[in-house]
Parts: sequence; structure tokens; C-alpha cells
Amino acid sequence: MKKTIKYMSFGLLTVVGLASCSDKFLEDKKNYGQVSEEIYQYYEGAVGRLNDIYSLCLPNVADLNWRYPSCGTNDEAGKSTEEYVKFSKFLNPQNELSSMVSGGDQAVPDYFLGTQNNIRENTWGHIRDINDLIRGVSNGPLSEEQKNEILGQAYFFRAWRYYNMFKFYGGLPIVTEVLNPTADAFTPRSTSKATYEFILGDLKKSAELLAASTAHGGWDTNNWGRITSGTALALKGRLMLLWASPLFNRANDQSRWTNAYNEMKADLATINGCGYSLYQTGSNVNGSDFANQFVQNTTNPEAVFVINYNTTAILTGIDDAAKNNVWERFIRPDNSGGNGYGAGLMLVQMFPMADGKLPRGLGTYTKLETSQYEYESDCPFMNRDPRFYRTFTFPGFRWAYKGSAAEHDAHNPSDGANYTLWNYVWYTNVDDQGNPESGNSYSPDNLMTSKQGIYVRKKSDDMDCNSSPAYVYNASGWKSGAGPFYSSAQLMEIRYAEVLLNLAEAACGAGQMGEAVGYLQQIRQRAGYTAENNYGLQANLSGDQAACMSAVLYERQIELAYEGKRFDDMRRWMLYDGGTQLPEGAPSSWKLTGWGGNTCTWLGFKAFNGQRRETIEFRIGDKYGVGKEIWNGDPLITAKVNKDAEGKDVSALDIAVADYRTAHPDTKLTNDEIMNLAEVVYAAEAMMRPVGVNFSNADVNEQLASLKAWYKENLVVKEKKGDERDSQHNDLYINFRPKYYFLGMSSGVQNANKGLPQTIGWQDYNNGGANGTFDPLAE
Repeated sequence: MKKTIKYMSFGLLTVVGLASCSDKFLEDKKNYGQVSEEIYQYYEGAVGRLNDIYSLCLPNVADLNWRYPSCGTNDEAGKSTEEYVKFSKFLNPQNELSSMVSGGDQAVPDYFLGTQNNIRENTWGHIRDINDLIRGVSNGPLSEEQKNEILGQAYFFRAWRYYNMFKFYGGLPIVTEVLNPTADAFTPRSTSKATYEFILGDLKKSAELLAASTAHGGWDTNNWGRITSGTALALKGRLMLLWASPLFNRANDQSRWTNAYNEMKADLATINGCGYSLYQTGSNVNGSDFANQFVQNTTNPEAVFVINYNTTAILTGIDDAAKNNVWERFIRPDNSGGNGYGAGLMLVQMFPMADGKLPRGLGTYTKLETSQYEYESDCPFMNRDPRFYRTFTFPGFRWAYKGSAAEHDAHNPSDGANYTLWNYVWYTNVDDQGNPESGNSYSPDNLMTSKQGIYVRKKSDDMDCNSSPAYVYNASGWKSGAGPFYSSAQLMEIRYAEVLLNLAEAACGAGQMGEAVGYLQQIRQRAGYTAENNYGLQANLSGDQAACMSAVLYERQIELAYEGKRFDDMRRWMLYDGGTQLPEGAPSSWKLTGWGGNTCTWLGFKAFNGQRRETIEFRIGDKYGVGKEIWNGDPLITAKVNKDAEGKDVSALDIAVADYRTAHPDTKLTNDEIMNLAEVVYAAEAMMRPVGVNFSNADVNEQLASLKAWYKENLVVKEKKGDERDSQHNDLYINFRPKYYFLGMSSGVQNANKGLPQTIGWQDYNNGGANGTFDPLAE
């Protein structure tokens, strides 16, 4: 397989195991990468080899790359959707991706190969390891029960590796043998249909082999988190949905939808039998169940395909390993120990209102009803879906945590248990206040320039929700650059809500809209809606397929926000242009003939191409003037105007200094003493800000109304540049080119794989830049 991949010696790293919260699951960490057939002669050796496959193939909290799917960060996937701003490589109108260059912003990303000459950091090296495990266990002396358990998990991971390439490239080389790195080991690209059927077959094998061990309640506690029949069937449903979607199904072949619906509906009983269901506690307060499902570190019914972590901060030797979920570090504000992700205004605006309906005036999802509530642009948090408050954070929202960031910097807020985010801003120059491109703003409470206008809160371990956080807060982590949160919260690559949404979409595509609505109602019920208003869903969905499909895709966008799923949904439904454009050299068979020839028009969705995404911030009102470039330079506090005994306007600091001099007439204040006094005044005045909105309290609407009144008195909304402008400061607009729906092989992949044909629409590096010849839609 030398032309398909170049290998180094087999086995380079020590296995780290599956990294479950169970010690038993992590106990044996021998090097199972460099093995002989003898290892498969005994059960412990085979399981150790399987655990190595887990360590290689499990998703992680990371940016989209050849190894990991997107998990919701502001990576190339996230920045290609409504969730973030700043052009991704796929959206940049000034830079067309190429398969002829190596590295840089112009090179097409490689989701096919990985690191050449490194079997541990290479897609095809992982597949070779899996094939070795399958061969070794199949030919070994283990009992049938032991073989089934191991092989069932191995077939899943081979399917998983293939699925993550298939969704970008279509047809792939199908490799089922343990090929040696020789020149005659080349494997050509199979058709997309053959690749689809191969992945489907592996997932069916996986589910069948694991049924005896997992279909009646799942694994025991020591093995919880391993692949089950339900995991395999859930990925199978996702795969079948992809195959039925417009990306692969341009003529809207109804048999694909019907097959997907029938199989996914039948599979649901097995998925349920494995112990999976919506995470619900019976005490759901303002969407607390929705929030808490993401911060579990024990058995979790929502977690269908899950990655477990631990709270170990430092490697302590070969018997243990640090495997933290770093999401908490990513999204927490800087003054509590994180980095902070800024949410795009477009998604903030699109979230449902409190009645479950779309905000008015957006011009997208036009087949969905709009809300009775008015969207308030200066206070976007008023009257929103309960999930809104678990997805975003604004100035004045509590975001409690267990720890004290003041241990790192004395100017940080010290009381994590009562932490409230105050990320409004001030400027030091009046001219900057109205400039949408100016970044010269500062936030209070020592956030300074390390702030976001609206924070992503999704998947956060909120202490007001979860009084026993899944993390250890260690302020010394700042010294290593890692941050203080060492979390064991799970990462769910597939959760039960997605299983229901996948089935809802398949049902709708097959014409079973009533069933689709039923699955949406289950999702909405967990979010906090009730049957009183049909869970916030409009009445015509059961009779209007286009409106129903639009409602399903909208629900996916909201429920699965910042989980790395939206980019795949937008690609498979061709929501960038509706599928109306074809790449250069594409045959007529690529023309979209289903859905009226334009998925966006059929859905009533505003095509993403040609739009821009902006952000906002909340700055202090003009009456407070400008501030200073220091941690306590907030003019809302330091320039707060009071009246002295003669009725003159003076600041709180002026009054404090005058009072001190009256009490100590013989003492002259030094500059340092005045500064110390200013810190005391600042802290006292800061306490005059309203109490942070606490979403664990039932009276949240009252609290939000009070915060709104404070905003009206003290803050104004400023629109900020989100997506880029050109050198003349003219707005640029999203341009996802039609050839991006199916990616081409990068120059590095082509150079290492001389025999692989390039995808249509992309230049062939091995053929002088001629147009590719491989057709992902040909059967």
C-alpha cells in the first residue's frame, strides 16, 4: 500500500487506554502498538490492543483535523457556520482553496491522510492497526463471546475512521487486509456507493456482535463508555441520513429516505435497550437538565458515543496519565481562568423566543412561524428559549465556579461561587466608541482586552446547576499555560437527542411528518416547553414536508449548537447556495433535480453565501465619558458622579479623598495611598452593580427585567465588525465555492499516493494541474 500511505515501523507510542473514569479500565498500559500475533493468544493482550485502538480513534476536544471531528470550537468547521465570525478557509471570498499548493491558507485541508511516515498519526495507520486486531482476534483461540466483544468494537472504529473521510471525499480506498508497505500494495478509490455500503456493513457487524453484551442494559460500570450496539446503530443512522441528503442524493431518491427511516426506527428499540435516553432529572429549572447533561462523569443515558476524561493534572508515571476535558478552559472568561469563545450575533438572533418561535425580521427560515415576542436588539436576552441561557452569557449573568482566580492575579474576582460576568466595555478615545473596527476597548474586573462581546456558555460546568463540579480547580495551572480547570466532564460525540433528531429528519424525508413532529416534541419537552402550546411548534408541520424539514434543521441548529454538527448539516443540505452551482468539470448528473433544484428555496432558508456575520458589544453610555487603560479604569464606576455639600458634581474618589483629609487634617496623602484608596472605592462602587442573574432561581424573568432596566440606564449596544473587510474597509461577503461540497486531495496526499485519482472540480497535482476525474456521485 505504499502508494496509498507510507509507513514507518509498526508501533511508536505507549498505549494510554480508553481513559474511562474507572481505574480498572486504565490499569494495563503496556506498549500494544508494536506487537506480534502472540498477543492475541490471550484475552488481556487482545483487550490491551483494543484499548490502544480507543486511544488512537476516540474523538477529543480539539479543532477539526484528519484525526478528530469538530467538537464546537471556532475551528474551520465552526467558522463556516452561524456560530462564530471571521472567515474560515471555506468561506473566504478573497482566497480560493487549491490542491496544488502545500501549507498556508490557500491549501485545501487534509482530512484523508494525516502525518506521513507515522503510523500512529495517520488515518491509514489507524486502519491498519484495526485490521491487524480483527485478523488476530478472528484467527486466535479466544472464546466466541470474547471475540464478539472485541471484534464488535473494532468494526465500529474502522467504520468511524472511514465515516470521517467519507463525508468529505465520497469514495475511498477500501482496505480490509493488513497490507505491508510495499509498492504493489496500492488500493484504488472505490465508488461512493461501495464505500457507503462498506461502512454500513461494518456498523451492522458491530451492532450484531455486541448485542449479547450490551443490548440489554449496556456494559457494566467498569466498562461504561465503551462502544455498544446502540453506538454502532446511532452512527449507522447518521451515515444513512448523510446518504439520503442532497449532497449524495441529488435527485431525491425516495428509497434512500424510506430505507433510512425504516432501519432507524427499528434500531431505536436496541438503542433504548442499551440504556440510552434523554437526560432528565425531574427538576428541570430554566433548562438545567439541558445544561447538566454535558458535565456528567459517570453513567449518563444521553451519552451514546462518549469520551471519558479524568481530573489528573500532571503525568505521574507510566501507571497513570492526564486526560482532561479542556472545554471548560476554552470557554470560561479570562478572569476566571479560561480563554473565552465569542459567539456570533447571527446565531444569537436566530435562537427561538420564549414561545419556541423564530424571532421576527430575520429573513431566514421563512416557512417557520415567527414569535409573538419582540426581539430586543439592545437586550437580546429577553424572552428567549431556555436553552438560550445555557448557550450564551451576557454582562450581568452569573457564571459560578468552584475556585478563586484571585490566587493567580489579585485583581481578578476572588469569589468564584458568586462570580458574575461583567464584560461591558469602555473606550479611552471618544473617536473609537463608534468605530465598528476599533478593538481598543477594555472590560472591568481585570478582563481588560481579554474579553468577548457575548460569550459561548454551552457545555459549561455551571456551579449554580452542578454543585459538585466535574473539575478540579488548580490555580497553579496558569503557570504551565494550561489554565486551572482540570475536568473529567464527558465529551459526547453522539448523544440521544441527535439520535431522535436524525430519526425525525429521516421520517420527514420519508413522508412521515407526524412522527417527525413527535420526536421534535420530545426534544422540546426536555428543553422546558409543554404540550400547552404544542411545545412551541407550529400546527402545520404534519402536513407540510418542506416546513417540517425546515423545523427539523432549525431544531438541530439550536439543540446541537457548538457541538460541531452544523457544518456537516450545512454541507449535506447544500445550504451555502442551495446546490444551484456546479464545480468546473462536473457532469450533468451533479445537477440538483430534487427539492425543486434549490434546497434553500424549498426549505425557505436564506442561502448563506452573500451574507456577513457581525458581533456586538455592550459599551458604557456616553454620559460616563472615556476610561483608562488600567484594571480599575472603568468610568462607569470611577467617574460615577455624586453631589458634594455645595451641590457640585464630584466623583466617588473625590469624596473619599475629601473625607479622609477631613478625618486626618495633619496627614498628607501620598500618590500610593491615593491609589490604594482608589482600589477601595472601586471595589465598593462595583458592588453597586445589580446582582447577577441566577438561572437556578425560578424568578429568572424578574431578574432579567431588572438587568434590562440597568442596561437601559448605563449601556448601549455597539455593532462590531465580525467577518473581514478588504484593505479599503469595504465589507466582504461569504463565498463557499461549489467544489467545497466534496473536497479534493491535498498536494501532500497526492504526492504520497500517485495512483489515486483527484476529485472532479480540483486540480490533479500528479497530472500537471488537470481537472480531477473521480466522480463521488457515480455508482
